[in-house]
Amino acid sequence: MSLMQELGQRALDRGVPLSVQLDVTYRCNERCVHCYLDHDDHGEMTTAEMRDVLDQLADAGVFFLTLSGGEVFMRQDFFDIVEYARSLMFCVKIKTNAFMIGEEEARRLHELMVQDVQVSIYSHRAEVHDAITLLPGSLKRTVEGIRRLRAQGVKVIVANVLMMQNLGDYGGVIQLAEDLGAEYTIDPTITPMMDGDRNVLRLGLGVPQLQDVFRNSDLVGDVDEFCAPPPAMHEDVLRELPCSAGHTACYISPYGDLYPCVQFPLPSGNVRSQKFMDIWLHSEQLNDVRSISAADLPVCSGCGHVGSCSRCPGLAYLEGNMRGPSTQDCQKSFARTGIESANMRLKKAGSGSSSLVQIAALPA
Repeated sequence: MSLMQELGQRALDRGVPLSVQLDVTYRCNERCVHCYLDHDDHGEMTTAEMRDVLDQLADAGVFFLTLSGGEVFMRQDFFDIVEYARSLMFCVKIKTNAFMIGEEEARRLHELMVQDVQVSIYSHRAEVHDAITLLPGSLKRTVEGIRRLRAQGVKVIVANVLMMQNLGDYGGVIQLAEDLGAEYTIDPTITPMMDGDRNVLRLGLGVPQLQDVFRNSDLVGDVDEFCAPPPAMHEDVLRELPCSAGHTACYISPYGDLYPCVQFPLPSGNVRSQKFMDIWLHSEQLNDVRSISAADLPVCSGCGHVGSCSRCPGLAYLEGNMRGPSTQDCQKSFARTGIESANMRLKKAGSGSSSLVQIAALPA
């Protein structure tokens, strides 16, 4: 067991919220076509409220703090929030589009010793990247921001969300990240809007495209291992927890709403009217989430992929049932292994279709 795995297990055993993502704003200078947020300001927490929440998170034992948005630099008090978080000894990670990072911002992030800064780049070609962000000149400004961060020695992770619009460009983004001295991560998941609107999923990859991605060793490493058939099911697998959401991690919106995860928008309390630990310990919704093991999933517990699937309970919740399957993750499992999931077999039987790939590629 690695050190991080041991830390996570100890936090789980003790009921400690080890990791929290706090979105400081939903406002953004970009309007990415796939974004799941409403960018209007409906009354963000004030600086004083943010400080109070950070105090409570520190008292609760939170160690990893991710500050995100929207675009974090839309808040004029963002550095006040970061400085206060670091004074409480959080390991701070930041997500930003880097558009607004100048020399001074890069220097201050270095001085504050943030753990890393994650920056989204959708293509190495400006015409593709800017068409996704809907902000002309955004790729140029983002790359300039990354260069400033790297010049200060700040660790940067380039994040690339794959969709049909930029599918052919991930090789160029990998090379760009290498040229910038940054790390690289890929995500083929398009998240539905937080209000449940699923129309954005039309931008996502279908099974044929996922198969190509999952057979690229530059992205997944050992293809034979990554695409291997799922292991034989055993009882231990059915006792496992779906993910860390609500167990050792949670998400807080700019308005104080607390959810199990940013991809799991189950309203579980609000830190403006309740203490964080009261929500963490006593929220009916969080305790319901924590009660679920793989054995409690009516469809997935009987699926051969249950021990290897990347099933997200938040995506399942947005599909209608947090104890149900996530169609997007079923597609990924099928694309990896070529073996249909229990959910896909049910859909196939229900539709009477003979085309498995056609069923799997349908929007949920």
